[in-house]
Amino acid sequence: MRKSSTTQRRKQLVSIMVVGILILVLAVAGIGIHIISKYIPSKEQMNLTEYYGQPAEGEMVLVLGTDIMEERALKSGDQIYLPQDIVSTYLNQRYYWDSGNQQILYATPSSLEKFPASEAGDGEVWVRDGKVYLSLSLVQKYTDLDFYEYQEPARVVIRHEFTGVNVATVKKDTSIRYRGGIKSPVLTEVKKGDTLIYMQALEDWVQVSTMDGYIGYVQKKVLSDMETTDFERDFEKEDYTYLIMEDKVNMTWHQITNTDANAYLGDMTANVSGLNVISPTWFYIQDTAGNLGDLSSADYVAQAHQKGLKVWGLVDNFTAEISTTETLSQLSSRQNIIQYLIQRAAEIGMDGINVDFETLSEDAGPHFLEFLRELSIECHKNNLVLSVDNPVPEDFTSHYDRREQGLVVDYVVIMGYDEHYVGSEAGSVASLPWVEQGVEDTLKEVPAQRTVLAVPFYTRLWKTTGGAVTSEAIGMSETQRILTENQVEPVWDGSVGQNYAEFEKDNTTYQIWIEDAQSLAEKVKLIPKYDLAGIAQWRLGFESSDIWSMISENLNKS
Repeated sequence: MRKSSTTQRRKQLVSIMVVGILILVLAVAGIGIHIISKYIPSKEQMNLTEYYGQPAEGEMVLVLGTDIMEERALKSGDQIYLPQDIVSTYLNQRYYWDSGNQQILYATPSSLEKFPASEAGDGEVWVRDGKVYLSLSLVQKYTDLDFYEYQEPARVVIRHEFTGVNVATVKKDTSIRYRGGIKSPVLTEVKKGDTLIYMQALEDWVQVSTMDGYIGYVQKKVLSDMETTDFERDFEKEDYTYLIMEDKVNMTWHQITNTDANAYLGDMTANVSGLNVISPTWFYIQDTAGNLGDLSSADYVAQAHQKGLKVWGLVDNFTAEISTTETLSQLSSRQNIIQYLIQRAAEIGMDGINVDFETLSEDAGPHFLEFLRELSIECHKNNLVLSVDNPVPEDFTSHYDRREQGLVVDYVVIMGYDEHYVGSEAGSVASLPWVEQGVEDTLKEVPAQRTVLAVPFYTRLWKTTGGAVTSEAIGMSETQRILTENQVEPVWDGSVGQNYAEFEKDNTTYQIWIEDAQSLAEKVKLIPKYDLAGIAQWRLGFESSDIWSMISENLNKS
């Protein structure tokens, strides 16, 4: 009995040990499975149709740089077509859609090229369902880019940024995944030594883009440090050349309101010194067909030349009832303006054209830029300097696109005034900090050597009566007369760089932020400080006699 009991206990012990071992094995297996599920990278391949989306018949997914676009490209025969709005927004804004003539216009520095549209998808421009598409070959003609075509799904990948690109090198073979994490599906594989575009760093992962259009994530540890590089290119484009004066520009605007005013040039400039350019306000848009009003005079030009002055005839859009947008959106109207200006310049001997189109609406922006491109072609063919006046940069004037202007015109002029204006609260017309900020903002887009700062010869007399604020523009002599008449001694305000005066009269508060030789000297000093191309003044006749020597003294200071 004792032997039997011992044997039974042994069997029980063995059973317990077996169960324990099985439990241990299962536990180890469970831990192993957990480790595998947590730490072993997934090999699941991302469904590319799910990733890129499924294009419709005849369409292609469009990958632009590091972005998969919502809009599709088209495929017709062997030709790929890109949406014109995509091309203009991201690749090259000079492909201008001329809706009136159903054609694309492209202004090079020397010619205006025209590409008629077709509805058949067999030319360089395709209009399908009212939307404009450009052949990739046409885009490549004037635009530096590389493209790659792939199937399943049908897609085209375009690379167009080749300077200042952030990149990293792959240190060992690895996978690019849809999301950051080893369990995320694999988009594609990359090899040691491959170059990736470095987009955004996370804690352990980096968002990258491959050269062939995969945008995903790779582990940071398998990448080199980010560096910025320029890719060598052999694309050759036609560059603009510029008509630049050897000396600093010193230009004044001469307001001409009728042809008789041309006869007063001698009187108006009798005490002027240092000036080398005069811009008479001669031309103005009369109708949306692009016909111009003309106050110009050959005698005026001859007299100006005798005084050593270049003449840049001004054209404006100040005729209130004429829509600038409607005028500039028509090729025929733009060409009418241009042809007339060029013809008249030749007839009377003008040296340049100054464009002063103000209060442009946002929808006028693309047409205004196309007008400048087309005008630039003809100006440079005829050795005419082209300058364009711009308000001080603000968010609501970004459509003026000073960067594009600066590429196609000779001089970009900053109208450094109207900080406060009719209808605004009382304040300076051109405080020094505001003007300087305008210079700095403009130089973010335009080269300093072709930027001209315009300053005011006028100020505003502000009147506040019972809470109502009104103002009038007055010149320097009138300002001094008012101060003397009311026995007011102005005080220098360094915060605005101007003398300030205030007085009460007949239950009205009068305020003047004064423009004089002292305030303008501070503004003129910005020219050498930022190495600008020169200075302009609005307008001749508002100045005091001491202004011209002050400008000359400060214009070229180092």
